[in-house]
Amino acid sequence: MAEINQQNTGQKDEQAYNADSIQVLSGLDAVRKRPAMFIGDTGARGLHHLVYEVVDNSIDEAMAGFCTKIIVIIHPDNSVTVIDNGRGIPVDNHPKFNRPAVEIALTRLHAGGKFEKRAYRVSGGLHGVGVSCVNALSEWLIVNVKRDGKVYRQKYARGTPVTDLEVVGSSDSTGTEITFLPDKEIFPEIDFSFDTLAIRLRELAFLNRNLKIEFTDERTQKQANYQYEGGVVSFVEYLNQNKNALHPPIFISKERNSLSVEIAMQYNDGYNDNIFSFANNINTIEGGTHLSGFKTALTRTMNTYIEKNNNLAKELKDLKLSSDDVREGLAAVVAVKLLEPQFEGQTKTRLGNSEVKGIVDSIVNEKLSQYLEENPKIARAILEKTVTAAKAREAARHARELTRRKGVLEAGSLPGKLADCSNRDPAKSELFIVEGDSAGGSAKQGRNREFQAILPLKGKILNVEKARLNKVFSNDEIVTMITAIGTGIGEEFNADKARYHRIIIMTDSDVDGAHISTLLLTFFFRYMKPLIERGYIRIAQPPLYLVRRGKERRYAHGEAERDKVLEEWGKKGVAIQRYKGLGEMNPHELWETTMDPQNRIMKLVTIRDAMEADRIFTILMSDQVEPRRLFIQEHASEVANLDV
Repeated sequence: MAEINQQNTGQKDEQAYNADSIQVLSGLDAVRKRPAMFIGDTGARGLHHLVYEVVDNSIDEAMAGFCTKIIVIIHPDNSVTVIDNGRGIPVDNHPKFNRPAVEIALTRLHAGGKFEKRAYRVSGGLHGVGVSCVNALSEWLIVNVKRDGKVYRQKYARGTPVTDLEVVGSSDSTGTEITFLPDKEIFPEIDFSFDTLAIRLRELAFLNRNLKIEFTDERTQKQANYQYEGGVVSFVEYLNQNKNALHPPIFISKERNSLSVEIAMQYNDGYNDNIFSFANNINTIEGGTHLSGFKTALTRTMNTYIEKNNNLAKELKDLKLSSDDVREGLAAVVAVKLLEPQFEGQTKTRLGNSEVKGIVDSIVNEKLSQYLEENPKIARAILEKTVTAAKAREAARHARELTRRKGVLEAGSLPGKLADCSNRDPAKSELFIVEGDSAGGSAKQGRNREFQAILPLKGKILNVEKARLNKVFSNDEIVTMITAIGTGIGEEFNADKARYHRIIIMTDSDVDGAHISTLLLTFFFRYMKPLIERGYIRIAQPPLYLVRRGKERRYAHGEAERDKVLEEWGKKGVAIQRYKGLGEMNPHELWETTMDPQNRIMKLVTIRDAMEADRIFTILMSDQVEPRRLFIQEHASEVANLDV
């Protein structure tokens, strides 16, 4: 240490690190200084998180048994109002701070009624920073409280009270109303998405049986009302819409050691699982101990039942059901409520309480075993499906080994039709999956070989919505694509091994091109979903029109762009070419319009609502005809370009 101190002598005073260097942020200053620490980010995710925090306070009132209705309104200026008919935030003076309790709750971090368990036995917003964070990050916030026969109001600006708590009226009812406008100094964009908020509100209605949630968007006059008598059972029925369910939903409910467990599950005849987990109404999108306990118990219970059933055991021979086998075609909701949840971070995406795993495991094993014993016909239908899944898994393993012996799927053995790029850094490399050899040829000639790889596909790939993994390995085009991407598939899938961080679907702008894009998206959603979640999947947007006047050329991606060009140029001496396919473009045009990072337009594929995405893929790609017909009829008027 002495040597280090000697080396530091002689440095300028302004570089000294001493007590004066330590900055103390008081009150809500820390929230405004580092908002991402409290709400995740200041983009769309963090913006919508503000609404979730306010709604979660109302949900806590519902879980405590005092709230039956919540109203959410987006106003034309993008301010949001949340109203509940709970008890109303306390308005009497806090004994320590000698200020109204509602003001303390809205202006101090870690202030709330959730730390000791008298006011709330269980709650979602246990960090105590929720509504105060919303206040800090809002240009203004107004709270109205109905309580003790009166209506109280207080106004705030960027977290600071601008009025005292005032009595502004009388009321026979109780409840809290909060209206806030996100601060443009914090959020670059404050445009709320109706669909994004609707997803969360629908979840909350499913998870809180009979709670009524009314949602209105005054900007567009959109409305949605949610109320479900069946709770999580209704949730599972919603997940299995448009699918062939094998049995009525199985409902498991029990409380043990202050942990409340509710699980609904139902198998369908499909090949994909759809499982959602929640802790104190928080969507734990990364799972956690409650989900692990459910999966472990599910696998063990099914294997134990088969061991007792000689016929099923003979069919499996030496095979044992894996976790993947017992989840094939399963829709399930795992919801727990506990006193002291341990979440990872303020945005709460994973439950970490170690004791939860064993309790959920025990409850599921006990209740599911009992259900299977009492319902032998349903048990037989479920187990026959899981046994078939196990056999298919073994067939897929053989198919994988066969393709590996042929030299495909081997690390370092890339498909011959892939024109790879020279760059070996995945973050700087992109793969164009191109429809047809003709377009593939143009793309290969027009690309930048340094960072752009081209993989032409021949015809339409297998519709994986109707096929198990063993069938996937029989499709040459899919196997070629898996090999080129490098992640593997099924049990071997590893997103970290992706050879490209931009995988771009590039098809013709016609019905066939749209169908191929949908087939590819179905494959990525069902078998490589983490690539979508990481933002690796994109869709190229080639132009529809080339407008020429003499030597001048303008490209247009639609009729509006084309008409705008004609308003500058007029129609005299102008030639308009409508591209029917990528093959009509020469390599230079394809590069200039669709592949050049400086000019191109692309759509980023994201999963905003996993439930809705699953529903749409089921409607469009499954063997259920009627839902698809109704979908086409409902959206027929939205068709912009119709091939006849």
